[in-house]
Amino acid sequence: MHVVLVEPEIPPNTGNIARTCAATKTTLHLVEPIGFSLEDRYLRRAGVDYWHLVTVQVHPNWEAATAALEGAGAYHFFTSHGGARYTDVQYGPDDVLVFGRESTGLPDWLLEQHRDAWRVIPMGPGVRSLNLSNSVAIAVYEAQRQWGFSPLTSV
Repeated sequence: MHVVLVEPEIPPNTGNIARTCAATKTTLHLVEPIGFSLEDRYLRRAGVDYWHLVTVQVHPNWEAATAALEGAGAYHFFTSHGGARYTDVQYGPDDVLVFGRESTGLPDWLLEQHRDAWRVIPMGPGVRSLNLSNSVAIAVYEAQRQWGFSPLTSV
């Protein structure tokens, strides 16, 4: 499985997502521009000592990311704008879960190109969005649940 963060802005979120990716054997893709240095101490602190357990790929733009993911499974674009509930979708082990920046989400041009692949995590009225690292964890663990948490070794 692949998690793609398009233009992430907040180091601790990316660090927490890296920890989730390490725990679930998920590859993390970061699409530039990134709003911080990958050497940032807050990023490292959030990922604690798990950085050696996660595969991180940095791409200069969306096109480069999709080229690197050629042959991957289905794409799922997470947005608060609607779409299929994240629990109503079947995930494959090579699928790509795509998330936008913390302040604005995924760019409109990207969402418009993939309207049939929108995924939503339900929220109560008046809540604009969930924290990015929480959203990634919810989606990745739903996929893992569907596979019986394979290939994870401890449950």
